Amino acid sequence: MTKEERHLWYDFLKSLPITVNRQKVIGNYIVDFYIATEKLVIELDGSQHYEDDGIENDIKRDSFLNDLGIKVLRYSNLDVNQRFESVCEDILNHITTSSVTS
Repeated sequence: MTKEERHLWYDFLKSLPITVNRQKVIGNYIVDFYIATEKLVIELDGSQHYEDDGIENDIKRDSFLNDLGIKVLRYSNLDVNQRFESVCEDILNHITTSSVTS
């Protein structure tokens, strides 16, 4: 895991009262985090994701996941480093499980 993935995992996702998988294989892809009960993928993007090849690969990956009914949330490493609380709040806003949102 990257530094940002460790931060999000240990300081937020790990403490959620639902199962969050790290480095989950879905099809031919490995996603950063996956919440099966929500059909939700959380991806943290480094600088390579903002280059032409990275953008194209992410579009294909997101389309594949969306076709499976999986929603993909993407945050930049900068977001995690500078706006950590906002990232956590946004993730919570996408989780409908009553034990998390109540």
